[in-house]
Amino acid sequence: MSRLLVVQHEDRVPLGRITFGPLEVDVVRPDRGEPLPQRLTGHAGLVVLGGTMAAWEDDVAPWLPATRALLAACVADGTPVLGICLGAQLLALATGGRVERGPAGPELGVVTVTATEQAAGDPLVGGLGPSWPAPQGHHDAVTELPPAATLLASSHAYPHQAFRVGPAAWGVQYHPEATAEVLADWLESDRALLAGRGSSPEQLVAAFRGQDAALAALARGHGEAFAAVVAARPAPVAG
Repeated sequence: MSRLLVVQHEDRVPLGRITFGPLEVDVVRPDRGEPLPQRLTGHAGLVVLGGTMAAWEDDVAPWLPATRALLAACVADGTPVLGICLGAQLLALATGGRVERGPAGPELGVVTVTATEQAAGDPLVGGLGPSWPAPQGHHDAVTELPPAATLLASSHAYPHQAFRVGPAAWGVQYHPEATAEVLADWLESDRALLAGRGSSPEQLVAAFRGQDAALAALARGHGEAFAAVVAARPAPVAG
Protein backbone atom coordinates (compact mmCIF):
# COMPACT_ATOMS: atom_id res chain seq x y z
CA MET A 1 0.00 0.00 0.00
CA SER A 2 1.25 3.51 -0.85
CA ARG A 3 2.34 5.75 2.01
CA LEU A 4 2.45 9.51 2.42
CA LEU A 5 4.99 11.52 4.37
CA VAL A 6 3.41 14.45 6.22
CA VAL A 7 5.63 17.26 7.53
CA GLN A 8 4.04 18.87 10.60
CA HIS A 9 5.75 22.01 11.90
CA GLU A 10 4.03 22.46 15.27
CA ASP A 11 1.30 21.11 17.54
CA ARG A 12 -1.19 23.88 16.71
CA VAL A 13 -1.34 23.04 13.00
CA PRO A 14 -2.19 19.32 12.72
CA LEU A 15 -3.45 17.28 9.79
CA GLY A 16 -6.92 17.82 11.21
CA ARG A 17 -9.93 16.64 9.25
CA ILE A 18 -8.20 15.90 5.97
CA THR A 19 -7.67 12.19 5.26
CA PHE A 20 -6.27 10.31 2.29
CA GLY A 21 -8.54 7.31 1.88
CA PRO A 22 -6.66 4.01 1.91
CA LEU A 23 -3.19 5.59 1.98
CA GLU A 24 -1.07 5.15 5.09
CA VAL A 25 0.31 8.35 6.62
CA ASP A 26 3.63 8.84 8.41
CA VAL A 27 3.99 12.16 10.23
CA VAL A 28 7.47 13.62 10.70
CA ARG A 29 8.06 16.41 13.25
CA PRO A 30 11.23 18.33 12.42
CA ASP A 31 10.34 20.80 15.17
CA ARG A 32 10.98 17.93 17.60
CA GLY A 33 14.31 17.06 16.03
CA GLU A 34 13.07 14.33 13.71
CA PRO A 35 15.15 14.41 10.52
CA LEU A 36 13.74 15.02 7.07
CA PRO A 37 14.92 12.86 4.19
CA GLN A 38 16.77 14.42 1.27
CA ARG A 39 14.52 12.50 -1.12
CA LEU A 40 11.41 10.40 -0.65
CA THR A 41 12.09 6.68 -0.56
CA GLY A 42 9.34 4.40 0.61
CA HIS A 43 6.74 7.17 0.34
CA ALA A 44 4.68 7.90 -2.75
CA GLY A 45 3.71 11.47 -1.88
CA LEU A 46 4.54 14.43 0.35
CA VAL A 47 2.20 16.71 2.34
CA VAL A 48 3.61 19.83 4.05
CA LEU A 49 1.34 21.49 6.59
CA GLY A 50 1.07 25.06 7.84
CA GLY A 51 2.76 26.83 10.71
CA THR A 52 3.09 30.16 12.46
CA MET A 53 6.64 30.79 11.23
CA ALA A 54 7.28 32.55 7.92
CA ALA A 55 8.51 30.49 4.99
CA TRP A 56 11.85 32.37 5.02
CA GLU A 57 12.42 32.32 8.81
CA ASP A 58 15.18 29.73 8.86
CA ASP A 59 16.48 31.19 12.13
CA VAL A 60 13.12 30.52 13.79
CA ALA A 61 12.62 27.08 12.21
CA PRO A 62 16.05 25.74 11.20
CA TRP A 63 14.50 22.74 9.39
CA LEU A 64 12.93 24.94 6.71
CA PRO A 65 15.89 24.71 4.28
CA ALA A 66 15.63 20.91 4.37
CA THR A 67 11.87 21.15 3.83
CA ARG A 68 12.31 23.41 0.80
CA ALA A 69 15.01 21.09 -0.57
CA LEU A 70 12.74 18.07 -0.18
CA LEU A 71 9.91 19.91 -1.93
CA ALA A 72 12.20 20.84 -4.81
CA ALA A 73 13.42 17.25 -5.11
CA CYS A 74 9.84 15.94 -5.23
CA VAL A 75 8.86 18.41 -7.94
CA ALA A 76 11.96 17.49 -9.94
CA ASP A 77 11.17 13.77 -9.92
CA GLY A 78 7.39 14.13 -10.28
CA THR A 79 6.46 12.91 -6.79
CA PRO A 80 2.99 14.22 -5.82
CA VAL A 81 3.08 17.11 -3.36
CA LEU A 82 0.39 18.95 -1.41
CA GLY A 83 1.49 22.10 0.42
CA ILE A 84 -1.01 23.77 2.75
CA CYS A 85 -0.63 27.47 3.72
CA LEU A 86 3.01 27.58 4.94
CA GLY A 87 3.52 24.40 2.93
CA ALA A 88 2.28 26.18 -0.19
CA GLN A 89 4.57 29.12 0.50
CA LEU A 90 7.56 26.79 0.98
CA LEU A 91 6.67 25.06 -2.30
CA ALA A 92 6.62 28.44 -4.04
CA LEU A 93 10.01 29.44 -2.61
CA ALA A 94 11.50 26.03 -3.42
CA THR A 95 10.55 26.34 -7.09
CA GLY A 96 11.41 29.97 -7.81
CA GLY A 97 8.46 31.97 -6.49
CA ARG A 98 8.31 34.78 -3.95
CA VAL A 99 6.69 34.93 -0.49
CA GLU A 100 6.25 38.10 1.57
CA ARG A 101 4.13 39.59 4.32
CA GLY A 102 0.64 39.79 2.91
CA PRO A 103 0.19 43.28 1.45
CA ALA A 104 -3.56 43.23 2.16
CA GLY A 105 -3.09 42.20 5.78
CA PRO A 106 -4.06 38.89 7.41
CA GLU A 107 -6.77 36.86 5.69
CA LEU A 108 -8.83 35.19 8.42
CA GLY A 109 -11.97 33.09 8.67
CA VAL A 110 -13.91 31.54 5.80
CA VAL A 111 -13.31 33.26 2.44
CA THR A 112 -14.68 32.41 -0.98
CA VAL A 113 -12.06 31.48 -3.56
CA THR A 114 -12.78 31.51 -7.28
CA ALA A 115 -11.43 29.05 -9.81
CA THR A 116 -9.45 30.23 -12.82
CA GLU A 117 -10.03 28.89 -16.32
CA GLN A 118 -6.98 26.67 -15.85
CA ALA A 119 -8.68 24.87 -12.94
CA ALA A 120 -11.00 23.00 -15.27
CA GLY A 121 -9.86 19.39 -15.38
CA ASP A 122 -7.21 19.87 -12.69
CA PRO A 123 -6.92 16.69 -10.59
CA LEU A 124 -7.09 18.53 -7.24
CA VAL A 125 -9.61 21.35 -7.76
CA GLY A 126 -11.23 20.64 -11.11
CA GLY A 127 -14.32 19.09 -9.53
CA LEU A 128 -15.02 21.88 -7.03
CA GLY A 129 -17.00 24.14 -9.32
CA PRO A 130 -16.52 27.84 -10.08
CA SER A 131 -15.94 28.82 -6.42
CA TRP A 132 -15.82 27.34 -2.93
CA PRO A 133 -15.54 28.48 0.71
CA ALA A 134 -12.10 28.01 2.21
CA PRO A 135 -10.81 28.45 5.78
CA GLN A 136 -8.08 31.07 5.98
CA GLY A 137 -5.47 31.91 8.59
CA HIS A 138 -2.39 33.54 7.07
CA HIS A 139 -0.33 36.70 7.47
CA ASP A 140 2.11 35.94 4.62
CA ALA A 141 1.34 35.22 1.00
CA VAL A 142 2.80 34.02 -2.27
CA THR A 143 3.32 37.30 -4.11
CA GLU A 144 4.93 35.81 -7.23
CA LEU A 145 4.24 32.32 -8.52
CA PRO A 146 7.08 30.03 -9.60
CA PRO A 147 7.84 30.24 -13.34
CA ALA A 148 6.43 26.77 -13.98
CA ALA A 149 3.26 27.27 -11.92
CA THR A 150 -0.35 27.24 -13.08
CA LEU A 151 -2.76 29.45 -11.13
CA LEU A 152 -5.91 27.57 -10.14
CA ALA A 153 -7.85 29.78 -7.70
CA SER A 154 -7.88 33.31 -6.25
CA SER A 155 -9.62 35.27 -3.51
CA HIS A 156 -10.54 38.95 -3.50
CA ALA A 157 -7.54 39.92 -1.36
CA TYR A 158 -4.95 37.35 -2.47
CA PRO A 159 -4.72 36.06 -6.04
CA HIS A 160 -2.57 32.98 -5.40
CA GLN A 161 -4.96 30.76 -3.43
CA ALA A 162 -4.27 27.53 -5.29
CA PHE A 163 -1.59 26.67 -7.83
CA ARG A 164 0.10 23.69 -9.39
CA VAL A 165 3.80 23.35 -10.16
CA GLY A 166 4.44 20.81 -12.89
CA PRO A 167 2.07 17.87 -13.21
CA ALA A 168 1.59 16.83 -9.57
CA ALA A 169 2.66 19.45 -7.00
CA TRP A 170 -0.06 21.66 -5.51
CA GLY A 171 -0.06 24.54 -3.09
CA VAL A 172 -3.20 25.88 -1.40
CA GLN A 173 -3.02 29.07 0.64
CA TYR A 174 -6.13 28.11 2.59
CA HIS A 175 -6.59 25.41 5.23
CA PRO A 176 -8.85 22.56 4.08
CA GLU A 177 -7.76 20.56 7.12
CA ALA A 178 -8.96 23.09 9.70
CA THR A 179 -11.72 22.35 12.20
CA ALA A 180 -13.71 24.97 14.07
CA GLU A 181 -11.73 24.22 17.23
CA VAL A 182 -8.37 24.60 15.51
CA LEU A 183 -9.48 27.81 13.80
CA ALA A 184 -10.64 29.24 17.14
CA ASP A 185 -7.18 28.61 18.58
CA TRP A 186 -5.47 30.35 15.67
CA LEU A 187 -7.79 33.36 15.72
CA GLU A 188 -7.25 34.08 19.40
CA SER A 189 -3.85 35.61 18.65
CA ASP A 190 -5.54 37.98 16.18
CA ARG A 191 -8.30 39.11 18.54
CA ALA A 192 -7.09 42.73 18.68
CA LEU A 193 -6.68 42.90 14.90
CA LEU A 194 -10.18 41.50 14.38
CA ALA A 195 -11.62 43.99 16.86
CA GLY A 196 -10.17 46.76 14.72
CA ARG A 197 -12.08 45.27 11.79
CA GLY A 198 -15.29 45.16 13.79
CA SER A 199 -15.18 41.40 14.19
CA SER A 200 -14.06 38.74 16.67
CA PRO A 201 -12.83 35.15 16.76
CA GLU A 202 -16.26 34.06 17.98
CA GLN A 203 -18.00 35.60 14.96
CA LEU A 204 -15.61 33.98 12.49
CA VAL A 205 -15.86 30.60 14.19
CA ALA A 206 -19.67 30.84 14.13
CA ALA A 207 -19.51 31.57 10.40
CA PHE A 208 -17.23 28.54 9.99
CA ARG A 209 -19.71 26.32 11.81
CA GLY A 210 -22.49 27.62 9.59
CA GLN A 211 -20.63 26.31 6.54
CA ASP A 212 -19.21 23.20 8.14
CA ALA A 213 -20.80 20.75 5.72
CA ALA A 214 -19.27 22.51 2.71
CA LEU A 215 -15.90 22.82 4.46
CA ALA A 216 -15.91 19.14 5.39
CA ALA A 217 -16.66 18.35 1.75
CA LEU A 218 -13.68 20.51 0.69
CA ALA A 219 -11.35 18.58 3.01
CA ARG A 220 -12.74 15.28 1.82
CA GLY A 221 -12.47 16.30 -1.83
CA HIS A 222 -8.87 17.43 -1.53
CA GLY A 223 -7.88 14.30 0.39
CA GLU A 224 -9.55 11.93 -2.05
CA ALA A 225 -8.24 13.76 -5.11
CA PHE A 226 -4.66 13.82 -3.85
CA ALA A 227 -4.87 10.17 -2.82
CA ALA A 228 -6.03 9.28 -6.34
CA VAL A 229 -3.04 11.06 -7.87
CA VAL A 230 -0.67 9.22 -5.53
CA ALA A 231 -2.33 5.85 -6.08
CA ALA A 232 -2.02 6.22 -9.86
CA ARG A 233 1.78 6.36 -9.64
CA PRO A 234 4.05 3.30 -9.38
CA ALA A 235 4.84 2.38 -5.78
CA PRO A 236 8.26 3.68 -4.66
CA VAL A 237 11.08 1.38 -3.71
CA ALA A 238 11.96 1.60 -0.04
CA GLY A 239 15.45 2.77 0.62
